[in-house]
Amino acid sequence: MANFGLITEGITDQIVIENILSGFFDDPDIVINPIQPLRDETDRTRTANSGGWTLVFEHCKSDKFKEAFSFNDYIIIQIDTDTCDDVGYEINKNEVGTGREYSPEELVEKVCQKLQELIGTDFYNDFSERIIFAIAVHTIECWLLPLYYDDVNKSRFKGCLGKLNRALTGREGFTISAKNPEYYDRISRKYLKKKTLMSKYQDNPSLKVFIEELDQRRIQN
Repeated sequence: MANFGLITEGITDQIVIENILSGFFDDPDIVINPIQPLRDETDRTRTANSGGWTLVFEHCKSDKFKEAFSFNDYIIIQIDTDTCDDVGYEINKNEVGTGREYSPEELVEKVCQKLQELIGTDFYNDFSERIIFAIAVHTIECWLLPLYYDDVNKSRFKGCLGKLNRALTGREGFTISAKNPEYYDRISRKYLKKKTLMSKYQDNPSLKVFIEELDQRRIQN
């Protein structure tokens, strides 16, 4: 049975990825190891601030990243693109010269290239079959919109948190502005059902890239 190490911006991102993986492999007992940030069971019900894209970048460059392959069959690296034009991240959302906005698929490719550079070309080439990128354009909340919308909003990749919270207020009685891990779990658990995940993932462009990457690996679990 394959196991997965997770490097993510935060605990809430890990929870969403975990539920997606469990649904994709149709296995509630899939082995998933949080690498960055680390957490224990108490973290599932408390707000976490131990994350961010800077720590994802730092971890990809570290020896700990390389060591993780001794204990994990696959490493999944999650990062959002909402701040990709910040200093240090430095990926333009728009094409230089023309000002054309990159499509979600193009932006995913550019972020993947950035992460490959941080990991190191030689190491990445040696371990690329065991590295899976989960690039959320522009935030992982966008991946949850297909669960609540059947119109054009299901494919949004801007303003997703606000749009999701409007749906949650009416249907769930809470919002996720405070990054409460329990709420993220409650929402994304809908993806535990493989039928739901496979019927919804194509509605969001960057979630579609992630699921299709998983599918192409032909991972036996």
